[in-house]
Amino acid sequence: MAGMNAEHINPFLVSATKILKDMCFIDSKIGKPFLTDCQFSADSVIIVIGVTGEMRGQVLIEMKLNVACDIASKMCMMPVTEMDELSKSAIGELGNMVMGNAATIFSTKGIGIDITPPVLAMGNMSFSNFQSKNICIPLVYDADKQIGVNIALR
Repeated sequence: MAGMNAEHINPFLVSATKILKDMCFIDSKIGKPFLTDCQFSADSVIIVIGVTGEMRGQVLIEMKLNVACDIASKMCMMPVTEMDELSKSAIGELGNMVMGNAATIFSTKGIGIDITPPVLAMGNMSFSNFQSKNICIPLVYDADKQIGVNIALR
């Protein structure tokens, strides 16, 4: 399997920015990518989705609790101030839509991938991937709200 390069990262970014715009009415800007060890703080909300097929690994979409509530508010079209079952479901579905759209983009490039159902994790934790490096690409909106798209694929 080929190593990770821009051709393997861009479909996730195209998908994430499109879904945020179409489903949440958020215009996000792509920040500078960086390598990370995937350590998250107590106020983190992380969508974990596995990737199988011609590429393998996982994508972690992470955000602070206040950003998750803001996004859930936009998706549910009502104020969300805590991560209850409805808001957790909305955030999980956001991950599902981003990854499903990315899989479609990959298929148009002749790369077949499948995704696992999203798992929502919250709180202070870290993830280790021993088979590939993890690159984080921040998506920023409203000047100070950030969503990290963490990609670790081989």
